[in-house]
Amino acid sequence: MGVSGTLARLALRHAHLLVIEVPGNWLTRVAVERLAGVRGWRLAVSPADADILAVCGSPGPELALVVARLWEQLPGPRARIDVTGPELVAAALDQAEAALRDTPRQRRDSIARDGRGPDDAPDGDNALAHGSEDRDGLEMDVLHVRLGPVLPDWPAGLVLRAQLHGDLIAEAQAGVVDAGPGPAGGAHVVGGGPSGEVRPADAGELAAQRCDNVARLLALAGWPDAAQRARVVRDRLLAGERSAATTELARLRRRVRRSWPLHWSLRRVGPLPPDELARLGLAPDLTGDVWDRLNGMLDRALLAAGGPSGVVDGAPAGVAGGPAGVVAGAPAPVVVGTPVGVAVGLPVTPPAAVASVVSGWDLATARLIVASLDIAVLGVVTDG
Repeated sequence: MGVSGTLARLALRHAHLLVIEVPGNWLTRVAVERLAGVRGWRLAVSPADADILAVCGSPGPELALVVARLWEQLPGPRARIDVTGPELVAAALDQAEAALRDTPRQRRDSIARDGRGPDDAPDGDNALAHGSEDRDGLEMDVLHVRLGPVLPDWPAGLVLRAQLHGDLIAEAQAGVVDAGPGPAGGAHVVGGGPSGEVRPADAGELAAQRCDNVARLLALAGWPDAAQRARVVRDRLLAGERSAATTELARLRRRVRRSWPLHWSLRRVGPLPPDELARLGLAPDLTGDVWDRLNGMLDRALLAAGGPSGVVDGAPAGVAGGPAGVVAGAPAPVVVGTPVGVAVGLPVTPPAAVASVVSGWDLATARLIVASLDIAVLGVVTDG
């Protein structure tokens, strides 16, 4: 018993979490990541790598099916927690730790799963490659792949179905899985509440969301140290440490801009001219390539973090003034009927635009392009 307990304690020091974010619950997901890091736990990149499945928010029927499939793929010992708010994260992580330590419970779970494996879970059709004519007239292998809705450093709820010709995306379709019932589906509404009350949007939260997107892009670009610094800035902004966070953010921006390897890697990747942005319904501040958009995210984060305490000054840079009646310099209100988690003035990214901008690129580059779009919220389109 002593040996088993010691081994369990050692294993728990390095537990891995697979985090699933229901659209609109990014603050809950951030709290899970932060408190898990405090415990020394790490984020898993796949179900096979995970000990704990953490569901942030209340998933609707579509996403609930995805969660069930992923849960079947977790090896034992395992634990699942469902967290519906940032204030509940610490208790939920304690429950996960207790479940992993509960040997009789884990044995019962193992017996119940005996004879069943990940391949037995319904996971849709896995299409094989077939031949098709490429753009230059040659026959190429065609493979249909699906990215999302659960993928590291990927927008919550986004599903991208791509048709690959060789290693390039020839065609793509995008949608968003459901976010659960109710006005917010258990989500945190930036600057407002489920009742639709009009209140000023918090500048620190909006700056933190930009830093969260920066961290995802830097992680995908292969710079984990800078990505972690962006997450630290994000957490400080959410904790109200505006002065220290602004200083760290300015330092991170200088570090990024001085990185020639990063500049060389991202330059001329996914260029978007102004006329293309207008056609796709994307914000004009996304003009340029991935490198330009990365620096734009850092600039917007620093601008929001350095604004008047607790209030966003009008629309973000590049968002043309927000709705009618919103005066530049006034607090950005949240209005009944706007998408969940969005302050008026924040751009809503159409899923069709995401599908369009990744066409013609390989999968790894497509993920960089998606991360560079600085997605605050996706247009509500049910994936089907």
